[in-house]
Amino acid sequence: MRFIAGLVSVLVLAVCVGPVEAEQLVPKSVAQLQLSYSPVVKRTAPAVVNVFTQRMVRSSGGGSFFDDPFFRRFFGDDGSFGRPRERVQNSLGSGVIVDPAGLIVTNHHVIAGGTDIKVVLADKREFEARILLKDERTDLAVLKIDVPDEELPSLRLGDSEALEVGDLVLAIGNPFGVGQTVTNGIVSALARTRVGVSDYQFFIQTDAAINPGNSGGALVNMAGELIGINTAIFSRGGGSIGIGFAIPSNMVKTVVASAESGSAAIQRPWLGVDVQDVTPEIADSLGMARPEGALIVNLHPDSPLAKAGLQRGDVILALEGKPIESAQELGYRAATTPIGATTIVEYERRGNRRETQVTMVAAPETVERAETAVEGQNPLNGAVVANLSPAVADELRLSAETTGVAVVNVGPGPARRFFRRGDIVMNVNGTDIDSVETLLAALGDGSIVWRIAINRGGRLLKFAISG
Repeated sequence: MRFIAGLVSVLVLAVCVGPVEAEQLVPKSVAQLQLSYSPVVKRTAPAVVNVFTQRMVRSSGGGSFFDDPFFRRFFGDDGSFGRPRERVQNSLGSGVIVDPAGLIVTNHHVIAGGTDIKVVLADKREFEARILLKDERTDLAVLKIDVPDEELPSLRLGDSEALEVGDLVLAIGNPFGVGQTVTNGIVSALARTRVGVSDYQFFIQTDAAINPGNSGGALVNMAGELIGINTAIFSRGGGSIGIGFAIPSNMVKTVVASAESGSAAIQRPWLGVDVQDVTPEIADSLGMARPEGALIVNLHPDSPLAKAGLQRGDVILALEGKPIESAQELGYRAATTPIGATTIVEYERRGNRRETQVTMVAAPETVERAETAVEGQNPLNGAVVANLSPAVADELRLSAETTGVAVVNVGPGPARRFFRRGDIVMNVNGTDIDSVETLLAALGDGSIVWRIAINRGGRLLKFAISG
């Protein structure tokens, strides 16, 4: 590092005072000649594993060509050429052992839909793995392998909050299936929020080479601690161009803790609030010195923020002393705070900075779900519907203020043609729908034509469906 700093200073001097001959620095000792990442790699690489997943996929035998009417005229219409076929699809990723008992963290997208998951250790031993927990919203999953009477090499979870831009990091994984590979780089940026691969947009950006197959692998610091799970790259051709993203270890900790507690799902803190970024225009209208924080747009009556005195129009500036620069950052900070913990929230209201204490709670079940599979001669046959409470709305990633009846699942049946998970049924043949009971009554009136209005992602859609 001294060599780099010295060289930069010489080059800057050359620009300022004219051409000079740059002095080359020579290692002064054997120790300087032997500088290497090898000690860190030896400590960390044995804890990084390969994850192989098999899943069954269905595909048409000939694709769109065999669905062409001209083709079918000559080769028959019995469907034998275009009949869907099942085939085995293999996928490859990486994982990290975080507990000597065989607890492994990887990406959700590495094991999604997998029916057979195999873990290969750094010493080439293979083990069948079972899924303890998978969470699409964080794009993380926790696996377990059983290795009797042996403590496996593992990595300690570091504090991703301690990272700074410019810190040296190593990325370890199995890119392109060539075998375990280590690349080095620096932390290029923190708190990246527009990556789009999970609900919690708050990533570590690094220029360490990350390629397909690295997903789920380790990002480690120079102390040999796991500070991120490599999860995505920005690429124009499928390979690394020096822009990779990792899920911070503090988010990983919350997922691992849920798995260790025996929970098959993560219980998340709920703020009961809809927020948006503060733009320069909004900041100017509110008299703020600069754009920062998360502006409260809607607030559920049962929100812990509302109970602590916050109101619509307030701007949340910090959580437990950590600045909030965007709506996505607020979601991440809340998600990594334990339920039951009391945290200090700093906010601005009409030019005055205030603070209050907020106790983190899980999303409440304010009404009975009454989860029901719809049957009968109607367009919703095959859908599973439920009354909306904050808990259901949070599971479906809906606004905190959303009320009514939601489609929580869509199985075989007519519903698959028209409806999706997360749709809100608002009206059926002129009847406003406010509960599962009301919906079932409206669907049972023996109609031949169904006029249905739904809310899908904030858009009002209307269908007229003949029975």
